[in-house]
Amino acid sequence: MTPPARPGGPGTITTPRLVLEPLRVDHAREMADVLRDPGLHEFTGGTPYDAPGLRARYTRLVAGSGDPAVSWWNWVVRLRAEDRLTGTVQATVAWDTPDGTVAEVAWVTGTPWQGRGIATEAAAALVARLAALPVDRVVAHVHPGHLASRSVAAAAGLAPTSVVVDGEVRWQRDVTRPGGAQGG
Repeated sequence: MTPPARPGGPGTITTPRLVLEPLRVDHAREMADVLRDPGLHEFTGGTPYDAPGLRARYTRLVAGSGDPAVSWWNWVVRLRAEDRLTGTVQATVAWDTPDGTVAEVAWVTGTPWQGRGIATEAAAALVARLAALPVDRVVAHVHPGHLASRSVAAAAGLAPTSVVVDGEVRWQRDVTRPGGAQGG
């Protein structure tokens, strides 16, 4: 049996307030400012990239994983009313695993835009887009102390599991296809 066709890229995703634009290297300059708060790394570790460091990172991300069994899809989140980038969402899609096609998602919103529902709206739109593709399961790993990310995961339709990886709880949503069939 031939596996389903793999989408070539994420495309733009729109919501009432946001445009999720596929990541480009030239987003690095503005995003370095958006992501400059060291507090954004409280639960994930690391430190903010400066613009050249972020440009190098985005160059690697845009080039792709190099593994045909894995797709890296990344978006910047633009708040339409301010015509301003406010964060990112991403999905690492592992095709044809023993659990089917699994998309691991993550999100970050710059500190000045937190508390406005931007991450929730962006993550929900991302999960909805993935559920419309040949993806069987969407997962996220969330630090148990990160209450805001737990709320985002729940609003995006993910539920916590008993699995803990590197101190983070695995949240997941199994995608059901129309007609009641499980994805895959």
